Amino acid sequence: MSFSAVRAAGHGGKVEEARAMPAEVSWEMLDKSRFFVLGAALFSGVSAALYPAVVLKTHLQVAPPPQAAASTAAAVILRRDGPRGFYRGFGASLVGTVPARALYMAALEATKSAVGSAALRLGVAEPAANAAASAAGGVSAAVAAQVVWTPVDVVSQRLMVQTAPAAAAAAHYRGGADAFRKILLADGVRGLYRGFGVSVFTYAPSSAAWWASYTTAQRLLWRAVGPAHHDSRGAAMAVQGASAAAAGGAAALVTMPLDTVKTRLQVMDAGARAPTLAAAARDLVAEGGWAACYRGLGPRWASMSLSAATMVTAYEFLKRLSAKEGSL
Repeated sequence: MSFSAVRAAGHGGKVEEARAMPAEVSWEMLDKSRFFVLGAALFSGVSAALYPAVVLKTHLQVAPPPQAAASTAAAVILRRDGPRGFYRGFGASLVGTVPARALYMAALEATKSAVGSAALRLGVAEPAANAAASAAGGVSAAVAAQVVWTPVDVVSQRLMVQTAPAAAAAAHYRGGADAFRKILLADGVRGLYRGFGVSVFTYAPSSAAWWASYTTAQRLLWRAVGPAHHDSRGAAMAVQGASAAAAGGAAALVTMPLDTVKTRLQVMDAGARAPTLAAAARDLVAEGGWAACYRGLGPRWASMSLSAATMVTAYEFLKRLSAKEGSL
């Protein structure tokens, strides 16, 4: 029995809770082929639109003090590299986006469905079961995606900053394939997975908190909007977008220090001895104080809020497009 079926089979207050939100498209209701094909195209487009903010954030994180304003750093990139400077490493990033997103979506939906159904069978209240399922799905999805995403992140970030005068990446790369080969030759597979531990440590709890808070915020907003608007696409997009933007902004703020340390570890010279996470964090604080941990917060906060709102709105729309005939 699916999560939605178990929820519908609830009694008393659970039925009332289910009416507080529009019906959810569960993992069992999806046409998986359509889901992954449409998802790859959709998320590739969103990634392309948001990529310049990621490049700017990365430049700010690896730059030595004094900290330049985001607008100044953007002007420097534009003057030095032209518009293409904001898309350095995008090809490598895009290659990894499709399998990483596929793993993320599959792990998220399968885990949410399994944990949600189990929680409801154990008598957990529907709102708590939903939040727990979303949190577990977020952890599972983040860990699964990082298996693919960390090597892609290492390669794309080296390409992003290699023209910056103060960049740590001294090697010259002719493209994603060349960077992959040189990193592999210098450091082996371990070099491609620099920052994997801190990435999981950053994104797993962040993803859990994000999905749990998104689910809770969405429930509260739907209660305010009322069941009369459940079938309104405009209302759905507004509620999902607002809930996602709030969750994304909060996650950016909480995880920024770890993300800054992770980025610095990943853009070090190939062949350089990688410091421990603690040593890298100490060096960062010694260099610019605790404020250094929040370099690039503005672009990252804006990128994650906008990305979250866009991605979730697109994701929910994608699930409805991919639902099997007669499942809704």
